[in-house]
Amino acid sequence: MTESKYTRQTVTEVRQWVPGKLFSLRVTRDPAFVFKAGQFARVGLPESNTPGAEPTLWRAYSMVSGPLDNELEFYSIVVPEGPFSPRLAALKPGDPLYVEKTPYGFLTIDRFATQPSTAQSGAYSDLWLLASGTGLSAYLSILRDPATWTTFRRIILVHGVRTAQELAYRQEIEGWSDLPEFAGIYRADPRKLIYLPIATRETLPGVPQARLTTLIQDGRLESLVGERLDPAHAKVMLCGNPAMLADARKLLGERGFAPGRRGVPGNLAVENYW
Repeated sequence: MTESKYTRQTVTEVRQWVPGKLFSLRVTRDPAFVFKAGQFARVGLPESNTPGAEPTLWRAYSMVSGPLDNELEFYSIVVPEGPFSPRLAALKPGDPLYVEKTPYGFLTIDRFATQPSTAQSGAYSDLWLLASGTGLSAYLSILRDPATWTTFRRIILVHGVRTAQELAYRQEIEGWSDLPEFAGIYRADPRKLIYLPIATRETLPGVPQARLTTLIQDGRLESLVGERLDPAHAKVMLCGNPAMLADARKLLGERGFAPGRRGVPGNLAVENYW
């Protein structure tokens, strides 16, 4: 990979969500790096710690940051024996991280044919963001894009994990309604964003201890959210581990959800993410 394909950025913050397992980091952003909310970047590190060594190890990470943010943020799980993520987690502010100049990926809201939501006339779309684990990353970027809030009548974010401590960004998401930039949105519709954290190995208040796919299958997800998974109005994004995606895609397919094809927009978008 030639140097012209990437830029050298600097780590500004590292946050340990679950020590040794889940972390996020922020780095400076090259002004020329432009991306759509939901896309991912390839980030690189050198194989050795020799000062000035060129990056040769590359991995794809969805941006957590929004397209208008000044920095880039990434969220990751640590693969203990892996060659990349343990070293990424060990970075400290001031360390370099290399970012390819080109963003990738199609988990973006322009995958769907949408129009400004007018629920009164029956012409509206709700956006369902269903994630497991670190699949939450792309959705945080999408939620930090103002276009998402104006395109959809309602946004439903469901994050499935094993234990409560793995619910990264939970406090931030639940606190958005108190921020000045969101105040007007929530005043107009307190249910504009519906956030549902669920855990499979721990019971959270008011939420059953169950897999996301189980809640889709038995209808409890719709009851918990208070909205219908109706293919006529709902646009669904799936992001997470392959097993969850395969099961959820099958269940949603039986309800009439399908990805776009041959230029025909669909109502389902899927991306593998661990």
